[in-house]
Amino acid sequence: MLQLTDISKKYPARGVVLDRLSFSAQKGDTIAITGPSGSGKTTLMNIIGTLDRPDSGDVEFDGRKLTDLMPDELSDYRNRNIGFVFQDHLLFKHLTILDNIMLPLFSSAISDSELAEKKTFCSELMERIGIKELENKYPFQVSGGEAQRATLVRALIRKPSVLLADEPTGSLDAKNADILGNLLLQINRDLGITLIVATHSLDLSAKMTRHLKLESGKLTD
Repeated sequence: MLQLTDISKKYPARGVVLDRLSFSAQKGDTIAITGPSGSGKTTLMNIIGTLDRPDSGDVEFDGRKLTDLMPDELSDYRNRNIGFVFQDHLLFKHLTILDNIMLPLFSSAISDSELAEKKTFCSELMERIGIKELENKYPFQVSGGEAQRATLVRALIRKPSVLLADEPTGSLDAKNADILGNLLLQINRDLGITLIVATHSLDLSAKMTRHLKLESGKLTD
């Protein structure tokens, strides 16, 4: 489903970060990517999610070459196919938890019927993930673990094909990190979403079916 071929990326201050790296993922995979700080995990995740472009190499999704798309085409692809969860929840302080979750739906035109369907889906997800009672609270009124679960629902609201989680448990204590890790796997099983996690956590990486290490610009098993 997802194929990266000979991806290279370098920065003036850091030099080569990714060096002719190749990577593939199938529908429903759960993949952990680990590596030392500065190894390029976030760069790789941003390229997979089309937030950044490689200097060379190809990124393909279902046979479509993403590296050939124009910015507006990439934005549409991202909105339809990719969900993001980051270490920091990035919720807007002035919006309720529910409004934060629904926000991605308004990045493009949406019909009344589709909005109604998404509201139902949102309610079901919030119930499943255990934050339904928080929908009218604001980010400062919930815990870090609850805010991160809200971020997970927000990432899923458009029913993406791929969920990218970059250090999703990095700011959580051990209990909430375990809860979130199990929720990610539950979503993978229930919705068939491909899950790719970049993490320092050995506990989280152990939950995935594939564990790849990023070092010296290359991925190894």
